[in-house]
Amino acid sequence: MTAIGPTPPPLPPAPTGDFFDATQWGVITALLDAVIPSITAASTITEGIAKTHSGVNDDVLEQATARIRTEMAFPPSPELLKSLLEERPSSSPAMQEAVRRTLSSVPEASRRKLGGALTALSTRAGSFILTGSTTPVHEQSLAEREALLQNWSQSWFGTPRVLFKTFTTLGKVAWLTNSTLLTEAAGFPTVPTNWKLPESTFDFGFLKFDDSPADEPAVVETDVVVIGSGCGGGVAAKVLAEAGHRVLVVDKGYHFDASQLPMTQTSGPYHMYENHGILTSVDGSLNLVAGSCWGGGGSINWSVSLQTQGFVRHEWADKHGLPFFETAKYQACLDRVCKFMGVIEGDEVKQTHRGKVLLEGSRKLGWPAAVCPQNTGGGEHSCGHCHLGCGTGEKQGPAVCWLPAAAKNGAKFVEGLTVEEIIWDEKYEETGERKAVGVRGVWTSRDATGGVSGPEEGRTKREVLVKAKKVILSAGTLNSPLLLMKSGLTVGGFSWQGFMHVADVETQNPHIGSNLHVHPVNFITAVFDEDVKPWEGGIITSVCTNFENLDGKGHGAKLESTCMVPYALLSGYPWRSGLDFKLNALRLRHMAGFISLARDRDTGRVFPDPISGKPTVDYRISPFDNAHVLEGMVGLAKICYVSGAKEIHPFVSGVEPFVRSDKPDGKSAVPCITDPEFTAWLGKLKASGNGHPYAPYTSAHQMGTCRMSSHPGAGVVDSKGRVWEAEGVYVADASVFPSASGVNPMVTAMAIADWIAQNVSEDLKAK
Repeated sequence: MTAIGPTPPPLPPAPTGDFFDATQWGVITALLDAVIPSITAASTITEGIAKTHSGVNDDVLEQATARIRTEMAFPPSPELLKSLLEERPSSSPAMQEAVRRTLSSVPEASRRKLGGALTALSTRAGSFILTGSTTPVHEQSLAEREALLQNWSQSWFGTPRVLFKTFTTLGKVAWLTNSTLLTEAAGFPTVPTNWKLPESTFDFGFLKFDDSPADEPAVVETDVVVIGSGCGGGVAAKVLAEAGHRVLVVDKGYHFDASQLPMTQTSGPYHMYENHGILTSVDGSLNLVAGSCWGGGGSINWSVSLQTQGFVRHEWADKHGLPFFETAKYQACLDRVCKFMGVIEGDEVKQTHRGKVLLEGSRKLGWPAAVCPQNTGGGEHSCGHCHLGCGTGEKQGPAVCWLPAAAKNGAKFVEGLTVEEIIWDEKYEETGERKAVGVRGVWTSRDATGGVSGPEEGRTKREVLVKAKKVILSAGTLNSPLLLMKSGLTVGGFSWQGFMHVADVETQNPHIGSNLHVHPVNFITAVFDEDVKPWEGGIITSVCTNFENLDGKGHGAKLESTCMVPYALLSGYPWRSGLDFKLNALRLRHMAGFISLARDRDTGRVFPDPISGKPTVDYRISPFDNAHVLEGMVGLAKICYVSGAKEIHPFVSGVEPFVRSDKPDGKSAVPCITDPEFTAWLGKLKASGNGHPYAPYTSAHQMGTCRMSSHPGAGVVDSKGRVWEAEGVYVADASVFPSASGVNPMVTAMAIADWIAQNVSEDLKAK
């Protein structure tokens, strides 16, 4: 029987949610039902259903639904639309499970804070302080709860605004990822329209380990152990294997066969992203996404293959004392990785509707814009679902391109191995000089079915000791510095002691985990008359560079299109009311989404959570970088306007969308950015400030936490990727960037990994 779609791995059993009591969960459910309410005509509301249904004025509801019927290319049937409007989280086990799963993944300290707020909201006194009403939140009518959320969104105080963002995000994501009514009504295909069962997939022959009754570690010997299978690790493994060295690549994540890809909106983030896709900065101002599966970020990125720009290379050479970046050798590394992946550019890249909007809109405004090169093996790759895994194998990421090439030259692989520390030569105790001799970690097998969703109790766990001459950290910007910390290298006197076998050392390097750049982005979505079907075609196919150098020093914003899978776009869409959010989500097929991406000057840091040891991100966008993102958003609005968008929606709470009006004579408004109505609206957007918590800042690019430097006082690794404080340890991923790359970092990370791997090979041969 021919498969009609991929078979993604199931989710594991949902957590019980016992970290909150029944009353606290009651408050959560009450507020989520206000975010995604059951909507009906006000004339049908009785006292008995006022707590569970939102009554909308009959005329307003009729006008809103009539607009859907007349403006959508393929509107849902009246019955389907009615069911969609009546849907609410409390009536959906899948949505309730999604919320429990999300909250179980947030740090314990954050849950405790939320728990305190939930308890307060369940009491008369606490409710009065936070809502102005002595009625506990879960006893209020739905109309009162919806009004409460609207009031919180514009509060002068921080706590209500944070609560607003927390609950609206929880509700939106639960609905967007689990509502089959939404996908049907909006016309979104859960399987790409061009999906076909892949002919074959590469067999990595992953090493496996038996359970040891004596608790003895399994021992593997190799020349080089590469920790991480992403863009840095994949390239390093290929280069070293081809040079004749024994290479072992290990990753805490698991490999997913092409027949399982792309995954769904629920399974993809859970199985393929860091911390199951639930990762925010300490203050909640930034959402971060990072790959955590076999192939790393290269398995879930969007194919963009831009090379490091000249002004960035000059900054790294001049300001950071790293002349290599302005040499022909570095350019050769860039060209070599692009050639191996079959990067296409120019007319070879098929433009999507929003790609054309960016190019043509920029042309009309006299702004520079260009086609984005793609790592698609020399051919077209029209997959708008690629952030959930590439099912065709056309995207030449590490799992498709680099790691199979390494395997053909003898490299070995281990999935499911969480490395806990680097092992130092025992002579360290005598000499005080660190020399790496391997790594130690814990391997977790697949479950009894060969999957990764079964309970931990039924899976083999084994300590693994890898003996190696050289250790390469390619665990990513969030994890590579943490592994250095857990291995005894300290940060300004702080040494992570949460894991076993960590030496008590005195070495201090304040740069480990610091200098975090994230390319913060905010969004604008435009609505067009035509049926765009934005989930089809490549995700990013063009870029506008008009705002990339706003300070004269290479800091500014690039304008790109974004992913149009429902949750990826609409989870950040401003919530104004339940009706507004539901009806706007329905119009997804008419939308084009864009991002303003800043090359951030100012930085944050990453450090281990004191309880779990997982990455904790301390980053808040500075006023300097925030202003650049806002300038880019204004530019995007102008591009959308001259491209004929009938509505422009900035993702800034409190800023209403711009709606193009018709003149009394029936002619459309002035098609020029000097249109008074448009310029007045732009003034409101500029005045918004675009800051936390009104803007849903997101980062898909993390860089710089093991910064490359010309001397030990300025960074973590030298110009050849060697850690300053230790022998035999290298870092080869985006964490070594001296500053933000300013472009999607994949090709830059690969080129640097290519260079570092060449140096590792030379060091091995010299020994």
